[in-house]
Amino acid sequence: MNKNLYQPINGEIIDIIEESPTIKSFVVVPENDFKFETGQFVELTLPGEGEAPFTPSSSPAVTEKMEITIMKAGRVTALLHACQKGQKVGIRGPYGNGYPIEDFVGKDVYIVGGGVGLAPIRSLFLTLVDRVKDFKSVTCRFGARTPEDFIYKNTLFGSWRKIDGVDIKLTVDNADGKWTENVGVVTTILSPGDVDIKNSVAVVCGPPIMMKFATLKLLEFGFGDKQIYLSMEKNMSCGIGKCGHCMLGQYYVCKDGPVFTYDQIKKYPNIWD
Repeated sequence: MNKNLYQPINGEIIDIIEESPTIKSFVVVPENDFKFETGQFVELTLPGEGEAPFTPSSSPAVTEKMEITIMKAGRVTALLHACQKGQKVGIRGPYGNGYPIEDFVGKDVYIVGGGVGLAPIRSLFLTLVDRVKDFKSVTCRFGARTPEDFIYKNTLFGSWRKIDGVDIKLTVDNADGKWTENVGVVTTILSPGDVDIKNSVAVVCGPPIMMKFATLKLLEFGFGDKQIYLSMEKNMSCGIGKCGHCMLGQYYVCKDGPVFTYDQIKKYPNIWD
């Protein structure tokens, strides 16, 4: 981590992968090895234009490069989507608190994700499968609007499903003629029999409305408030708790999160806004 919190380190985009009509993954090589914990985020700077926070989607075990998956949703993200290979960028961070992986050891890990929320989940998934035997199981339930909107298609529909100890089910809101799996919102593929709830942790990441109803479904199944981990990337800006844009009750999402248990934040109003 750069000792000067305000000074990015230099990096270069060496590859760009089109994941969906609105999402691209950028492979960035920092000038020095860059370490982060899964669930932490970085500020990616486009020199002369601005910066924005993103959670790396690659494995923390890879330090010589990182992948950052970005949805085109605003001015800076639109400018990043227009970039080509060789573009110079800046990287600040890593910031925040990630997933407490050691607390997951020996348990069923139940992952619920949707949309671009699969970006931080990919980093978590790669971290878990690197040591998959440490966990009772890794169970994933992912949703997207259409089959085309799924990101990481090559691995999601292929190699990930062949890993021992991993169970993946997918769903889409709207199917095309080639889709053979579930049709419906992601909560329609959740079942209390998927895992041993008493010996499980659940991870939820995706659009706020999806996170809300997935969390309510998990609570209905019997998950405790402290068993549910949420990635609350809410209005983060500066990344270091100075601007106050990301306040969530008593917390700064950028400093105290972005990973919280439901127990930590459930009392605050409008957490899903």
